[in-house]
Amino acid sequence: MKNTISFIAFLLSTFCLMSCNAQTLAKEPIAISESQVLPGAYSIKEYITMLREKKVAVVANHTSLINQTHLVDTLLTYKINIVKIFAPEHGFRGMAQAGEKVNTSKDETTGLPIISLYGKHLKPTMDEMKDIDIIIFDIQDVGIRFYTYISTLQYVMEACAEAGKMCLVLDRPNPNGFYIDGPVLNPEMKSFVGMQPIPVVYGMTIGEYAVMINNEGWLQDSLRCILKVFPCKNYTHSTRYALPVAPSPNLRSEEAVLLYPSICFFEGTPISLGRGTEKPFTIIGFPAYADKNFSFKPKSKSKNYAPPYQDTLCYGVNLVNQAWAIREQKQLNLTWLIDMFNAYPDKEKFFWPFFDKLAGTSKLKEQIKQGLTAKDISLTWKPELENFKNIRKKYLMYGE
Repeated sequence: MKNTISFIAFLLSTFCLMSCNAQTLAKEPIAISESQVLPGAYSIKEYITMLREKKVAVVANHTSLINQTHLVDTLLTYKINIVKIFAPEHGFRGMAQAGEKVNTSKDETTGLPIISLYGKHLKPTMDEMKDIDIIIFDIQDVGIRFYTYISTLQYVMEACAEAGKMCLVLDRPNPNGFYIDGPVLNPEMKSFVGMQPIPVVYGMTIGEYAVMINNEGWLQDSLRCILKVFPCKNYTHSTRYALPVAPSPNLRSEEAVLLYPSICFFEGTPISLGRGTEKPFTIIGFPAYADKNFSFKPKSKSKNYAPPYQDTLCYGVNLVNQAWAIREQKQLNLTWLIDMFNAYPDKEKFFWPFFDKLAGTSKLKEQIKQGLTAKDISLTWKPELENFKNIRKKYLMYGE
């Protein structure tokens, strides 16, 4: 009986943890060892003096943690004058689905105003910059061009440059920092899911990337931002880093984070990525897929969001066991994209306009239509990738 009660208690505690605002991927220890990878936020004794007597804005979300305490809460205990919070896609608490509207509001815990930098309002206005001296940017990224946190970073840096304010970036490890691959963005395809001529996987932390866009003159009108980056400790680009919390609602596991660069292309097609299931970004499929050995049925997780093929049985492929091969091979896997294109009955309706935005080029869809293999396609990326690598190496703060 005692064992039964203990087991029930275990199940209840597990359910509670899974229901938290920020889903835990790997338990972050409170005790810090000398070899532990530490994000820049942990160097608080080094940057706190820069914040004294300043009016501070923070660009943050649910990943902005020092151990298990939010950066905003930590700074307030140091009596730092935080005047506002800017929130990226998915919101300050990280619960909004991709593309879901995030409204300006107030933080229930601190009462601080939260200004959304997603939707029609992507960049802090001059009016919003008037009453601050410095902006802190601290968000966990996953190192992929179409993951919009780096676009928010650029707009924040531009606002700082225009207003003559400092941008302080607290760096965090890149879980996909161990390789560089994919087509380099064509400037004609510039959008919020791709703003600069970088490949899909660019092998840099968000701090390194901030220095790159600043020094390469990639900010609007070639402006330069007053920029300070506090680096991670005990980190290299090859370091395996299990994210302490899910960076967005549908990247809930290490496998999903590894698969994301290769399969997010499906967001521009009729193929489901498992949104609305318990395994998003680790499964792919559609109702008419011929192989019936694996199936899933997307359900709505929010009254404001309906996943593709909601309440419809889909058939497809479970990729979770193939995720770690990406870390070994250090390249995107295009075979899933090619296979799904070949399996989809109406080829003319497979590629949506958004696909080219994600790819950063119109060439990829044409290459797939022409029947090129994954290897043939990747070879066409090589010249531009080599050019990018030469630019990238000027801004690396960590070993490979």
